[in-house]
Amino acid sequence: MLARQVIRLQCYEGIDAAAALYEWNYPRQMRAIRQAGDSYVNIYGDRFLLARPLLQTLESPDTTLLLIDEIDRSDHEFEAFLLEFLSDFSISIPETGTVRAGQPPVVVLTSNRTRDLHEALRRRCVNHWIDYPNPELEAQIVMTRASAVARETAQAVVAAVGRLRTEPLVKPPGVAETVEWAEAATLLQSQGAAWPEAFRRAIGGGAQGP
Repeated sequence: MLARQVIRLQCYEGIDAAAALYEWNYPRQMRAIRQAGDSYVNIYGDRFLLARPLLQTLESPDTTLLLIDEIDRSDHEFEAFLLEFLSDFSISIPETGTVRAGQPPVVVLTSNRTRDLHEALRRRCVNHWIDYPNPELEAQIVMTRASAVARETAQAVVAAVGRLRTEPLVKPPGVAETVEWAEAATLLQSQGAAWPEAFRRAIGGGAQGP
């Protein structure tokens, strides 16, 4: 819609500022020092800098969209760091100076709600809840993502997952789990194996396993 290039920062447990901002290419710096011999070489030039998603975004904010994916997978320290970045859209590199966006870039954050985000971060966002797709659409998604899955199997698994989502679970299964479950059912069928009893009970009468 915006005709922009997407720069994606995938969050994960243990992610730190270096993985999001920049790193120096130490092996390349060392090679440059050895090759220079007694001559002077600036090992803090742009050719030694490995720009990560946040720095890449600042360097070209007019043509990019920053996607910070699954922010809830990171820890609170990284969330606090990210909050600071989103406040002023600048990075201080001690060896070279400050990189600042000419104008605030477009930023999209996603969360699967594995934990609650800090209120300060949520206040700075326009929040939009994306609900689960309806059963017909979810079955179509399953068959698109896993082409070997029969429609009957996809519909049965979608119905079973839909029932699970009505239970008081800490984290209800998402569409990705639906796809994996349908793939597992199809694999068991293709191998002529019987579905595990718990699997058969969950599927119920929607589809018959071997």
